[in-house]
Amino acid sequence: MSDAITNTLFDLSGKTALVTGAASGLGRVFAEALGVYGAAVVCADVDSAANEQTAARITAAGGTARAVRMDVADAADVERTAADIRATEGCVDVLVNNAGIATGKELIHEMSVENWDRLMAVNLRGVFLCMRAILPLMLERARGSIVNIASIAGLVGVDPTIPAVASNYSAAKGGVIGLTREAAAEYGPHNIRVNAIAPGWHLGTNLGRDEIGEATPEMMEAFLNRLHGDTPLRRTGQPEELAGLVVYLASDASAFLTGQVIAHDGGWTAQ
Repeated sequence: MSDAITNTLFDLSGKTALVTGAASGLGRVFAEALGVYGAAVVCADVDSAANEQTAARITAAGGTARAVRMDVADAADVERTAADIRATEGCVDVLVNNAGIATGKELIHEMSVENWDRLMAVNLRGVFLCMRAILPLMLERARGSIVNIASIAGLVGVDPTIPAVASNYSAAKGGVIGLTREAAAEYGPHNIRVNAIAPGWHLGTNLGRDEIGEATPEMMEAFLNRLHGDTPLRRTGQPEELAGLVVYLASDASAFLTGQVIAHDGGWTAQ
């Protein structure tokens, strides 16, 4: 067996991870998964109570975590958090840019400028602000892994009869993909890797509920039947099924992987 293949390939012990949007949904899954594999996790979210619960779940499972309140759309707030991490943990080895919102289904000509700007501030500008604040900490140690959460909506158009994705969401996630690739090119020489995950339909998250909106049981059944029929694996994903992928991208197991967008979609984009 090669000396490079060991049972510590996915070990994150001794590393510090910052996860945005950690209070619930995919963010909580990511934070808990990184904690299980040994990372000290800084959980960041605007929902302080739920965020504290995420940190408590990690520590109850034997991991190390703390919660910080941070609004990714607020540049000063993000910079304060970066300074706090520098003073407390000293570094960030892994940054997971997960925080995101949805504003509901509106066609482009119907969308308010307010909804466009509000979503962009969190879903795209927030990713930029967090990278801008955390990259200096990674540059000091000449290492790091950034995982940006995009979406299949940033890769392909979504049928407007599916009541979930709007143009502001798709545009922001497409922007995250472009930002990921450019950052990979800029910071690869500094041993900092930047990749993106493009989830498909993973229901059971707060974002998923916001996207679908107020749906009757009959509407929800029709919606799920549509998704299952259009997905080669004939089902939607569970948030927990993304845990292994984020650990892989955070760990040395993916040491030669950067600038990539991995669709985790049950085959949706393969057709």
